[in-house]
Amino acid sequence: MCASTSSTSASTSKKVDTPPVVQPRAPIITRRDIVLGSALAVGAHTLGAPAAFAAPAKLSDIGTLGLGCWAWGNKLVFQYDESMDDELQRVFNRAVDGGIKLFDSADSYGKDGRSETLLGEFLRECPSAKKDGVILATKLAPYPWRVTSKSFVDAAKSSAKRLGREQIDLGQLHWSTGNYQPLQEGALWAGIADAYDEGVIGAVGLSNYGPKQLRKIHKYMTARGVPISTLQVQYSLLSRFPELNGTKETCDELGIKLIAYSPLALGLLTGKYSVSNPPPGLRGNAYKGVLPGLPTLLETMREVGDAHDGKTPAQVAINWCICKDTVPIPGAKNVRQLEDNLGATSFRLTEGEIDALDRAAEKVGVSVSQNIFQTA
Repeated sequence: MCASTSSTSASTSKKVDTPPVVQPRAPIITRRDIVLGSALAVGAHTLGAPAAFAAPAKLSDIGTLGLGCWAWGNKLVFQYDESMDDELQRVFNRAVDGGIKLFDSADSYGKDGRSETLLGEFLRECPSAKKDGVILATKLAPYPWRVTSKSFVDAAKSSAKRLGREQIDLGQLHWSTGNYQPLQEGALWAGIADAYDEGVIGAVGLSNYGPKQLRKIHKYMTARGVPISTLQVQYSLLSRFPELNGTKETCDELGIKLIAYSPLALGLLTGKYSVSNPPPGLRGNAYKGVLPGLPTLLETMREVGDAHDGKTPAQVAINWCICKDTVPIPGAKNVRQLEDNLGATSFRLTEGEIDALDRAAEKVGVSVSQNIFQTA
């Protein structure tokens, strides 16, 4: 049941029954964005293009563990400040040296696409010999003014410039508008397919799609000859909906690799928060209902970690996601947090430990809030 120590393949082909590998080209506001503050989406469309382009990575493998970059530029939820940039550059450099390939951003992460801009800058300044293998992924938001396929292609071009790429390695629809503006959905689908056909996007991914809507877009993309490589969903010990509502099963059937965002449940699974010490800011208010049931789960996580030479709760939580055959993308604002993330790949949970964690998670009795734009 647990993933092997080899890197997770994410190559794609147009056959739906082949292993999911991100296909290289030839020469998505979430619950975390909205319930924790709708202002996360504001100001993400202003162009801040670097002067030169970095060569795109070959997308034959997205790795076992990625790095989520929501906090890199977001002030409202993660209290980002430009004084943090030097440390974030060190985080990026260490992540690359540590074997992380996939860095995930979005055009709504920070004002004027700040997270994307930082990633482009960090990659250019990175001294590691491994940086040629870096995969920059971003998610494109279906803002109300993006109502034509061309507007979506233009958005992808703006993101590519901020990232310092002629082509976005992995371009993803941030969320579906099917729940509230179904007429816009067709333009989004056409737009990302057009961006792929024009070479603006090297591989296509989705975010926050449930199994029903996933099958619809898969049918459309198959007719267009556009492979869907990845689906990014909220997935953790405190958010197991993808394995309960058929999302994971559908991805396996269609050959789409599952990426797990918020694998640490925005810090709740690190073990540092409690009823008496809630997360700071909006996170504490949003998830206060989950905190009372956490101690039993954290106790089980610590017991499992102790059986693996003292692994931390965060490392156990990330490894659990890996063992569920997903690629988790936890965030990191400093090198210490990153090292903790990297330590999650040095061991493997047993099937008995996974079962024990599943049972302990069920006893919490409540899950973290799901993405309000998550479709069925």
